[in-house]
Amino acid sequence: MRDQEAARYAAMLRRSAELKLMLAARAEPVLAVVDACEAALRSGGKLIFCGNGGSAADAQHLATELVIRLRGAVPRSSWPAITLALDTSAVTAAVNDFGVDEMFSRPLQGLGRGGDVLFGITTSGRSPNVLGALKMAREMGIVSVGLLGGDGGPALPLCDLALLVPDQETARVQECHIALGHAILTLLEDRMVGA
Repeated sequence: MRDQEAARYAAMLRRSAELKLMLAARAEPVLAVVDACEAALRSGGKLIFCGNGGSAADAQHLATELVIRLRGAVPRSSWPAITLALDTSAVTAAVNDFGVDEMFSRPLQGLGRGGDVLFGITTSGRSPNVLGALKMAREMGIVSVGLLGGDGGPALPLCDLALLVPDQETARVQECHIALGHAILTLLEDRMVGA
């Protein structure tokens, strides 16, 4: 039994590493996302994140890296970023009054502005509330970035820019999403601070 668990453990880490190596060979889509984020911040815009479950945690994590700091060795000011899943009063009111599908699109309508960047994080590409936010972003002139998994699902055509992790296992996709997020924010910070 222990040998089987050790083999399973090694297989999980190998798969995660294989996916990250595959993504490492696809720099251009990541650099396009960094371009969009830089343009938003330099023009007074903000970065907005949304997702469900573990992806909501990733959304909070990445927004915090911008508002507080990513790397302690890089002195910089706080940058504007929010996550749409953080305010429980707004989330529960939106679900109660408009339904779960508008849980993110309703606050985005009030908080977002043209030129902002929305990160829609969904491992399946099928989360109705993330799809709603991506549609609202398009209507408002907000650049939409998808951190997606699998084949991208219905979210893929709603994204101006998409970073796709071609795997069906949620945990492996999430591991890649946070690695992609950290890479994007590191490159963004390098540009903005001139490191």
